[in-house]
Amino acid sequence: MRPLTFLTIEHEDECPPGWLGQWWQERGVRLRRIQAHAQPTDEGAGAAIPQDVGDADALVVFGGEAGANDDLDYPWLPATRALIARSIGAGVPFLGVCLGHQLACAALGGEVGRNPLGPATGLTPVTLTAAGESDPILGGCLGSVAVQWNSDVALRLPPDATVLATAPDGTPQAVRFTPWAYGVQFHPEVTPEQFDSWWLDKPSATDPERRAGYQEASAAIHAASADLQEHWQPFADRFLELARSGRRPAARASSGEN
Repeated sequence: MRPLTFLTIEHEDECPPGWLGQWWQERGVRLRRIQAHAQPTDEGAGAAIPQDVGDADALVVFGGEAGANDDLDYPWLPATRALIARSIGAGVPFLGVCLGHQLACAALGGEVGRNPLGPATGLTPVTLTAAGESDPILGGCLGSVAVQWNSDVALRLPPDATVLATAPDGTPQAVRFTPWAYGVQFHPEVTPEQFDSWWLDKPSATDPERRAGYQEASAAIHAASADLQEHWQPFADRFLELARSGRRPAARASSGEN
């Protein structure tokens, strides 16, 4: 059985592939990592982002401080949205995590913006919808918890997207864009140590709405480490099997990104 290759897009040092990358590599997956934020810009904004995934078997886009449309401050985002739209349209298995999920929403015709109910921080229950309970990727996560750290959410989903899980405030927490493309607002990749780096170093950690309860959230995440791995390693395996089954028939993505 040939090894799979996942093309991953990262937006900051504090948001690496984490547990997901570790679990996939333990299964023999090769990660072709693009650290877009660390690339020189003298070749033009977004030069580090390819036009397509090449021979990679899946595209995974991770999180970061950026908003999905913060193109001036993060000039590689337009190219990333375009890559997402083209890849999903071509049937490439896709997983978007937090910002990656929001970029997919925007790229496919939805709307992303600040959550009017405030930011989400820390350990959060994952509440599956009926569609989520029967989903081949998310269905095994019934009763799980996950780490969240986000101020933005999907305000309007793209056409034909299906909500698989909702956050406690009712906003979409996991979405199936197509049978081969998923977005999760939470962070299945985040280790307790990675979460600690966020509340100590991230610019968004200065948000007064977030500051209260950091240590309590950290303690809860450290205590839940085994449960987090128990639920999200099988999720990683199920996405791997989706990628192993091959690209899906090409489908036109509803996007203005070309």
